[in-house]
Amino acid sequence: MTSQSTAGRANQKLRTRNAIVQAAAELSRTGREVTMPEVAKAALVSEATAYRYFPDLVSLLREAIADQLPTPAEALAPVAGSDDPVERIATATEFLLRHVLARQGVVRAMIAATVTRPAEAGARPGLRFGLIDHALSPLAETLGAANPAALAQLKNDLAVVVSAEAFFSLTDLCGMDPQEAITSIVHTATTLTRAALTG
Repeated sequence: MTSQSTAGRANQKLRTRNAIVQAAAELSRTGREVTMPEVAKAALVSEATAYRYFPDLVSLLREAIADQLPTPAEALAPVAGSDDPVERIATATEFLLRHVLARQGVVRAMIAATVTRPAEAGARPGLRFGLIDHALSPLAETLGAANPAALAQLKNDLAVVVSAEAFFSLTDLCGMDPQEAITSIVHTATTLTRAALTG
């Protein structure tokens, strides 16, 4: 085999891999269900080919969505000038939940693939944690200095509420409209934050 044919084969593999990643990225933006057969179809490859490049859907989705996630500072730009943790948590919560709603197919796929394999939970992006930390950053010098345990507890409490899982519980199990669910979770997150500040 010549070096030219070896290079051509390597280039073809790279093009195939990139096509699979691009197809997964595009599907993730639709909000529809994302599966390996759907990704393979969109990439114009067989499902077996997709699995040759990515052993499971989680590893593919992790790479496909890596460039789609904003930084916490970008997400909280509307309240960048505010030191009010309640306002900042409201903005962070609404941002996360609207992100989940717009990309719920990929979010559900990531949760489904990792909930049965807790050791792989680190494959999930964990966007909420950065948002919560950034939203509560004005408390570092106040509550964080006076009672670090209370600030840590607030962050843990918010991580339960400011989440795709909470959103899906309200929409799927309680039958709430997505906007109602967002409003309810923002209310809960801001109530928790206010309580921590006055407690």
